[in-house]
Amino acid sequence: MPITENTSDEELVRQFADEANRESIFRIIMKRYGAKLYAHVRSFFITHEEADDIVQNTFVKAWRALPKFRAESSLYTWLYRIATNETLTFVRNRKNRNTISLDDDENVYQIPSVETGTQRSGDYIAAKLRAAIEQLPEKQRIVFNMKYFEEMKYEEMSEILNTSVGALKASYHFAAKKIENYLEND
Repeated sequence: MPITENTSDEELVRQFADEANRESIFRIIMKRYGAKLYAHVRSFFITHEEADDIVQNTFVKAWRALPKFRAESSLYTWLYRIATNETLTFVRNRKNRNTISLDDDENVYQIPSVETGTQRSGDYIAAKLRAAIEQLPEKQRIVFNMKYFEEMKYEEMSEILNTSVGALKASYHFAAKKIENYLEND
């Protein structure tokens, strides 16, 4: 069976076992899922360069592990889980490297000033939302990003994060309440 852009994920994984096809198959996988994974990684407020590195690391890990992929989840879910883990590792490492002195005004994230009048600028609102999301515990931040920005269904999130739908709904609810409180106390 010839491999094309429309070949199913299941067939791509099956054909990946043939070393002669690996590179062309993997190019299709990268083309199919690269942009989605990049968008997911960027939702963690990662820079473009950092997101590119994380997605590249995700695909390197996937290349190495794909021969052992057991198809217990979809290929996309599996890649998404790798990207999420890579992103969380990066964020934790960055947090450990970048301890900021309270006296160092240059390193403090600045929220743009409010324009006079009753309306706020889009930059100000986006910065406040970002600051509110960054205050969330890690799990709530992940769940909030996946549900709010990526509009992912709880069932998909459950498969990716390996947790119950009920726990995800609770995490999202608590995250939304914390963000709401943060924004109201402005």
